[in-house]
Amino acid sequence: MNEFEKNVQSKRNDLIDSGIGFVVSFVFFTAIFVIGTVIEIIGK
Repeated sequence: MNEFEKNVQSKRNDLIDSGIGFVVSFVFFTAIFVIGTVIEIIGK
């Protein structure tokens, strides 16, 4: 067995961390899109 498998720093489920990462990146790109759309509408 690998040394890193014996000495685990975090025992949380990886699915939770993956979900949080996906949601954060999704919200970030959505915010960028909304800001760009608002600037485009104001510019007209």
